[in-house]
Amino acid sequence: MTDWPHSPTHRLESAGAYMVTSGTYRKEPLLNSHERLSLLCESLLKLANQYDWRLQAWCVFPNHYHIVALSPEKPASLRAFLQHLHSVTAIEINRADRCPGRKVWFEYWDTHIRNQKSFYARLSYVHNNAVRHGIVKAASNYAWCSAGWLERRASRAFYRTVMDFPHSRVVVKDDYLVDPLPPT
Repeated sequence: MTDWPHSPTHRLESAGAYMVTSGTYRKEPLLNSHERLSLLCESLLKLANQYDWRLQAWCVFPNHYHIVALSPEKPASLRAFLQHLHSVTAIEINRADRCPGRKVWFEYWDTHIRNQKSFYARLSYVHNNAVRHGIVKAASNYAWCSAGWLERRASRAFYRTVMDFPHSRVVVKDDYLVDPLPPT
C-alpha cells in the first residue's frame, strides 16, 4: 500500500512505547492561558487512562504538545484517544472564543520507540522541552509538564538518569515558537 503523501503515516501495529507530537492548526497559540493549558493537561491525563495508555512523559504548550506513552495491547487505539482529546479540547476552546467549528488541531506524529536508549532519550526530550523552548530554566518549574511530578515521585537516581540523558539526536517535529505565558 502506498502512503498518503499529505499526512503523517501512522503504523500502530506493535504494542510498546510511542512518542507523539501534535500541534495546533497553523501553529496558532490557541491554548494561550493557564486555564487552557490546564484543560489540555487534565483532558490528556483523563483520556489516556480511559483508553488504557500509560503516560510516561508529557509537556503541553500554547500551540503543541509532546507525550511518551506505553500502549495497551491494541496500539491502534492511539488514533481514537487523540481524536477524542482533540475533539474535547477544540470544542471547549471554540466555545470560549465563540468560534464554533474552527479548526484547532492539525496533525499528530507518532514514533514507535524500539529500544531503551531511544526511550530514555525521548523521556528526556519531553521532560526538558520547556527549557529547550526557553520558557523556564528548570523543567520542574513548568506547570504543564510531567517533569515536576517526576522530580517529586521518582527516585533521585532515576530522575537524574532521565533528565540528564542525551536527547540532542532525537528527531522530532518541533519547530514551534513558544512565547511564555504571563505569571499567575
